[in-house]
Amino acid sequence: MKSPTVLNYPLFALGFRAFFLLAGLAALGLLILWRGMTEGTIAPSAYFIGTYWHAHEMLLGYTVAVIAGFLLTAVSNWTGKITLHGNALVGLSLLWLYGRILPFYAGLLPDELIALVDFAFLPILTYVIANHLIRAKNYKNLLFVGLLILLMLGNGLIHVQMLGLCNDSAAIGVQIVLATIVVMILVIAGRVFPFFTEKGLKGVSIPRNQQLDILAVGSALVLFTLQLVGISGTFLALIALTTAILNSWRLASWFVFRIWFVPLLWVLYLGYGWLILGFILTAFAEWELVLPSLAIHAFTVGGIGILTLGMMARVSLGHTGRAMKASNVIVSAFVLMNVAALFRVILPMTFTSSSNILIYLAVLAWLAAFALFIFVYAPILVKAREDGKEG
Repeated sequence: MKSPTVLNYPLFALGFRAFFLLAGLAALGLLILWRGMTEGTIAPSAYFIGTYWHAHEMLLGYTVAVIAGFLLTAVSNWTGKITLHGNALVGLSLLWLYGRILPFYAGLLPDELIALVDFAFLPILTYVIANHLIRAKNYKNLLFVGLLILLMLGNGLIHVQMLGLCNDSAAIGVQIVLATIVVMILVIAGRVFPFFTEKGLKGVSIPRNQQLDILAVGSALVLFTLQLVGISGTFLALIALTTAILNSWRLASWFVFRIWFVPLLWVLYLGYGWLILGFILTAFAEWELVLPSLAIHAFTVGGIGILTLGMMARVSLGHTGRAMKASNVIVSAFVLMNVAALFRVILPMTFTSSSNILIYLAVLAWLAAFALFIFVYAPILVKAREDGKEG
């Protein structure tokens, strides 16, 4: 007998539905708010210091929403049992939402409450994921529990400084969060890129190279660890270039020219390419050839932005029983996301005096891409599956 539910709607049938919709709306709202803050038309959150609101919300707000939707859905596939749904999913979604809203009530609400509400989301998500995996004896995927714990650690370090308990922990926290997200993407890519390519292209078989996977992900772990302990200069630059080479080799081992005819594939490959560029620019930044912020935005706007958009588009189609084909509108969104990364990362290296207008154009391209995503996918996410199945 099923337990009663207050909100028994398709939107709360499986994690990807609620959290992908929240992520798409956050991608729009958070960037509009940030642009307003930088221009002085919107008052910044009194809880966060300086640019930490932007970093926190895009990584631990938007990106974590995508991660939550993906993992809650993936764990259902891995274990054969539905994870959070109905009332429980509504509750977790509201907790994520309150985490976005409460920082603007600093002064009216205790800072400790603001921190607690935002911090609580990841521990609860981690418990749900770990509980399902352990009960199903699916121990190989507990790696994701470890990565979620690292995200928790990074978030905690950010809040420790915001609460005035430490003077310099937030920057380390952001570093940990960004590094963990990139590593998580590299791990997931190794699982889904070959599979998606084979499913999307008839007659194609993608070889798996476990040693190369370990080297590609491991080199990124080494790079980020060295950054965290304060290693810099030529040694770090060489590690970054090695990481770029290994991940380029890995991506090339999956590549088939025919992906360029399948938007749901090429968007993922291009997103991975932006991560590789992030490693290259990390090396260049150590040699003072580019600003470090360009490497960061290659990882975030390029890698994370494009890959999360592409993954949400594909997962949403597959888990609602629809054909695996991107509409022309979504293809336009994929192009716009790459344009956003181009304006935010590549062009400022050449047109340094025009960086402000280029950033503005990048924001417009990002907003247009996610507006198209919401336009196409909001109806899909709130409706029942096309094939009548649960989920």
